[in-house]
Amino acid sequence: MKRMYALLFFFVFAGLLPQVYAQSQPKGGSVADVSFIQGNWKATTADGRSIDGVWVAPENGNIMGSMRMMKGGKADMYEILVYEQTPQGLVSLVKHFAPGLIGHEEKDKQDRYNFVEASKDKAIFQKEGEDLRILYEKRSANQFVIARGNQQDGKWVFKDLFVFNRTK
Repeated sequence: MKRMYALLFFFVFAGLLPQVYAQSQPKGGSVADVSFIQGNWKATTADGRSIDGVWVAPENGNIMGSMRMMKGGKADMYEILVYEQTPQGLVSLVKHFAPGLIGHEEKDKQDRYNFVEASKDKAIFQKEGEDLRILYEKRSANQFVIARGNQQDGKWVFKDLFVFNRTK
């Protein structure tokens, strides 16, 4: 009888172990998937905007960055970007501000992008509730790109939004 209880306990425990293990593992990417964006960067857009971007080193499941967009020598927009490890997986949170730190989004709202996939030096996020994807891709030791993706003929097509070069 004791053997039967021991055997039953073993099978129940063995059946629950994968669920317990899965709950302790991060779902859907990690901050390591976007750690290549750490550093100081500069981009220029086709419409003449100059963009300074700074991303701090990953720490305790998050990376934080900021961008300052200049047009005609004046601040045009600011962004704060946070990549956080959550129980639901890696997310990218973005808030936009006009000069004077006037928020575009409501006080307790932000644009939320959920992790889709990653490979070496590349990570893709999808905007919550929309058919919009954002690609972060390291193209060389001193260059990374943020590209915007939309569906065309059933495939995701990405176009460069910002091409950043490392600054010192």
